[in-house]
Parts: sequence; structure tokens; C-alpha cells
Amino acid sequence: MFRRTFAGLAAATILALGTPVLAADDFIVVQSTTSTQNSGLFDHLLPIFQDKTGIEVRVVAVGTGQAIKNAANGDGDVLFVHSKPSEEKFVADGDGVERFDVMYNDFVIVGPADDPAGVAGSDDVTAALTQIAEAGAPFASRGDDSGTHKAELRLWTAAGIDAPAASGEWYRETGSGMGATLNAGTAMGAYIMTDRATWIAFGNKGDYQIAVEGDPRMFNQYGIILVSPEKHPGVKAEQGQAFVDWVISQDGQAAIADYKVDGQQLFFPNAGE
Repeated sequence: MFRRTFAGLAAATILALGTPVLAADDFIVVQSTTSTQNSGLFDHLLPIFQDKTGIEVRVVAVGTGQAIKNAANGDGDVLFVHSKPSEEKFVADGDGVERFDVMYNDFVIVGPADDPAGVAGSDDVTAALTQIAEAGAPFASRGDDSGTHKAELRLWTAAGIDAPAASGEWYRETGSGMGATLNAGTAMGAYIMTDRATWIAFGNKGDYQIAVEGDPRMFNQYGIILVSPEKHPGVKAEQGQAFVDWVISQDGQAAIADYKVDGQQLFFPNAGE
């Protein structure tokens, strides 16, 4: 059975050399999320990795649910998403080799300055969601089975509210990525749950502000997994493992910590913690 050992040794060789050692057309496909893409993180990380190894990384940025489906179909070499239960199932099903924590940030709920549900300043997310539902204030959901959408639905359930039952009324599902949902939600005056990194990088805030933050239940963990070359023989295990190893290495973790927008750190590395 394939283990990380073989690919890890090959990847370690690539990383240890510290110079590009593979052909110029070598690349891997990383199935990932719109939050890592929209935040600008990959624009910061990938050139550093490519300069070190010569491996080009091509990102497919979709919701976590779709990214997992794509990877489970063998359409990618690495999975880099943020829904730990789904990631663990991906490995348990034999589609991934091993999961590693990479980094975290948190979710926030943003809303218009007039705050129709009166939730501004709250650090109790279920209480805030209850107030939004009771007020019938518009709430824009990604509705796309992404990691953010999965987390949002868990919080509605914790609040004892079946929000999707109000779809088309005060609960609006965009079926889009985080950036597009922020654009749609701000245009309709809706509350929106977003990862903090995408919100910081979002350039069309208008009068919107963070209304709800600081609840431990809004913690947002990211993980990375090499897609199983045993189950999917087309996986580029050597190059993919090199990327995984670099992301969780001291250098990769430092590069994640170094990424900032307007002086604000967007992601906090925690591999190995």
C-alpha cells in the first residue's frame, strides 16, 4: 500500500536541492477553495514554491465540496480546503494519503451599517443568527456546499433554525464563490458569513462592517492532502508531495504568516500543532 514514505523521500530530495530540478513543463493541479484564491494567498505562495522547486502549481478554485468531488474523481494531485470532517472522510474513503493541518483564520458575519437585525458587536453567533431570522433580515448564503457554506449550515443548526426552508424569502442562496456572494449580498443589503481573509481582501465593502466575530465556533481550519496515487494512478505523487511538504515546512509556514493585506495577517500557520 502506498505510504507517504516513497513520495516523501522524493519530495524531500526536490526541496533539499533548493533549485528547480524538474522539466519546465512539470506542474501539479491543486483543488482548492475560492477563499484561498480570492484572498490572494496563492498569488503570494506559489511563485515562492515554484522558484524553489521548478514545479508549477495550477489551482482549481471552487467550493470545498466541489474541490473534494473533483479530487475524488482523480482530477487533481493535491487537495487544499477547509472542512475537516469532509477532509477526514476523503482520506478514510481512500481518496487521500494523509491529512495535515496547514493554517487557520475565522469566519465573521458582515452587515450593513444600519444593522436591521441589531446584531452589530455580538460575539455569540447563534444568538445573532436567531435575531437575523426573527427579524426576517436578508441573509446571503453561498449555497454551494463550500467549506464556508458547510460551516454556516452547522451554525444555523446550532441555533435551531432551518434557514434553507426560507430560501427565496429572507434567506438568499447565491450558488457562487465567496467574492461573488459578497458582491451580491452587499448589493441586496444582506448579512453575509465570510472567512475573514476574503473580507479583508474584498474591495467593494461600501458601508459594510463586521457585525459578528469572536465566537470560538467560527474557527476556520485549513488542511492539505496528497490525492491517493494508488486509487488514482494519474496523480503526480512526487511533485504533489513536494508541495504538501513545503506548505507544512518551516519555510512554507513562514510564507503563509508573511502574507498580509493592508498590514493585516490573513492566515495563521499551525502545521504540526
